[in-house]
Amino acid sequence: MRSAAVLLLTAALAACAQTRPYERPPAPVPQVWPEPASGTRQADAIGWREFFTDPRLRSLVAAALEHNRDLRIALARVEEARAAAGLARAERVPAIEGQASGSRSRVPGDRSFGFATRARNVSRYDVGLGITAYELDFWGRVARLDEAARAQLMAAEHARRAFHIGLVAAVADTWLGTLELAEREALAAHSLAAREATRTLVARRREAGVSSELDVLAAEAAASAARVQAAELARQRTAAENALQLLTGMETVATPGRPLAAQDLLADFAPGLPSEVLLRRPDVMAAEERLVAAHASVAAARAAFFPRVVLTASLGTASAALSGLFGAGSHAWAFQPVLRAPLFDGGRTQANIDLAEARKDTAVAEYERAIQQAFREVADALASRTHLARELAAQQANAASQRERLAKVEARQRAGIANYLEVLDAQREAFAADQTLVALRRQHLSAGIALYKALGGGVSK
Repeated sequence: MRSAAVLLLTAALAACAQTRPYERPPAPVPQVWPEPASGTRQADAIGWREFFTDPRLRSLVAAALEHNRDLRIALARVEEARAAAGLARAERVPAIEGQASGSRSRVPGDRSFGFATRARNVSRYDVGLGITAYELDFWGRVARLDEAARAQLMAAEHARRAFHIGLVAAVADTWLGTLELAEREALAAHSLAAREATRTLVARRREAGVSSELDVLAAEAAASAARVQAAELARQRTAAENALQLLTGMETVATPGRPLAAQDLLADFAPGLPSEVLLRRPDVMAAEERLVAAHASVAAARAAFFPRVVLTASLGTASAALSGLFGAGSHAWAFQPVLRAPLFDGGRTQANIDLAEARKDTAVAEYERAIQQAFREVADALASRTHLARELAAQQANAASQRERLAKVEARQRAGIANYLEVLDAQREAFAADQTLVALRRQHLSAGIALYKALGGGVSK
């Protein structure tokens, strides 16, 4: 009867030590995307080699995944978390160690009860196997610490995958930036050549008395402005190539070959429902694993209020002389369970619980923020892809009109009908339209990459 009561009391205490089971907080986002989209495939099931069709871009992404130092740091952090999880798991099983010891001491004589004995030297030698300070995990403290360590390992792995996705997208977007700047630089060079030719023509017309000094000054100013733009674009392209070198870890980056208009990205993927898609994103999964770890840490902190049973045991041989260690009758064993119950610690245990609870609240807020941030990224990318497609189509028509206008004005100038100011205005408008068209092409491609990244694509090959 007494044993049954003890078992019931133990079960009750163990139940009190546990916190409520982990429950995933509801996603604080709408259940539908603000911008409708169609598609048949999930982005996170599409490998980056399939999504990117440019062979040069594929080689750059592969180089970045092999050589990027930040990715190596993320991999090292995963291994660090794996080792920490191994340490926590090892605490759940007893550690058996070989033990060998020897001691020699002097014992003084005994003068009690009026008898006197002589002092003597005492020797002892022990060899055996032992278990030292193994905690019997009645309340689940060690198990919860193990659970927290495993959750931190999963969080590190998901964080590595999230960085992998970000690196793939960063390489692709930086690559598109170099393409854009190279094409805009070529447009600037073409515009500069055209304005230089126009300046020469205007100078000759002034010598013939047809053009004025103001026309010559305007032509020189237009050529100088084109020269400044060309130099600025060259500087930006060099900076973009340097950024690409840093991302890929490569010493040199080859000059882009395929133009922006020929770049093609796989677009047949669906965003799905927010409640399904967002929870598959590695950064959201990492935030949830950190929340799981915080939840387990609260349970471990609560278990510290209850007694701990620590076991120390040994089995081997003992003798007063080395020669007798393995003789008959030298077997020895020791068994020492210790019950440690917290009585007064100045509020340390309660403070640990309060700290664990505060960290859990922080983890909940970080998890909800990660979902909200993910929702915004997907919504922004969907809207950008839709509206940039319309803007790009309109700008293509505008650029074609401006180029046609410039051709007619230049023809009128050669016929002596149009003055230089009309030509200069047409050149400026056509150049600006072409520059904007190139920028919009890049932005439209970047929006597709951003959507692919936001939906969790880019991990698999």
